[in-house]
Amino acid sequence: MNYQMEELLPVVGRLAEKYTSFENTSMTYEKAEQLMEAVLYCIQEMELPEEKALASAKKIPAQQAYDLGIVCVENKAKEALKIYNEILPDFRWYGNRCLRDTFVKAMPEFFKWYDIRFEPQNTILTLDYPVLKDISGYTGIDKIYEFIHCICLEQEFLHKFPEEFVRKILTDYHKSYQDLADNLCEIVLRAFIRHFLAGKPLLEQDLNTEDFIKIQEILQRGSGGNISDQLIQAVRSFLEKYYDDRGELAEYLIQAVPGIVIRMQVQTI
Repeated sequence: MNYQMEELLPVVGRLAEKYTSFENTSMTYEKAEQLMEAVLYCIQEMELPEEKALASAKKIPAQQAYDLGIVCVENKAKEALKIYNEILPDFRWYGNRCLRDTFVKAMPEFFKWYDIRFEPQNTILTLDYPVLKDISGYTGIDKIYEFIHCICLEQEFLHKFPEEFVRKILTDYHKSYQDLADNLCEIVLRAFIRHFLAGKPLLEQDLNTEDFIKIQEILQRGSGGNISDQLIQAVRSFLEKYYDDRGELAEYLIQAVPGIVIRMQVQTI
């Protein structure tokens, strides 16, 4: 729904009154801009596909759209916190400080300081740990929600393996993996791809020189697109066999496959 400025200003004005506790005080341009962004954020939240049932097909007044939107923001924040608390007891960070600091240490600060009414668009956290999904276009609770959901999928994937097994793969990838800001699932997925191309099970961790030569020959012989398609199918088959997955985990993980293939083609593996 597109609202003109004259439709939005009264909504922002009422929000400004609440911000100043109805005192007749001046407000900086920056603060007024922040409140306008807050109103637009909530209206946009109401217009997301999963929230359309809250709005009628007919355009509703801006104030009503905002009121519905802020309820959506509140509900998403509660749901994100619920999912976070469900993950935390069994959360494994495998010795990687970036993952631990982002998810265990920093995330509670978001829920502590998140201002649903006056600044819902503020993500607060930098989210230094990189997930496989591109969430750069999100802000506020939308970004936090997507990040937590990605971590949920990653934990589901990694928990199928013994922790020491995962740590061995990470150590083989980089002796100081504890200090890297790399995605752990991508590293494990890279190991799976190498073993698949070598024709060996993932549990047989140590590959020899002949294996590496075979992998390199396959990568150089085929085009990137064809190899990626084959590996994506291999990942899907693996998940169908070992995971109770309805496709969401596969869709998340296969995003990393083309990039892994490209890097393996140009690097000495």
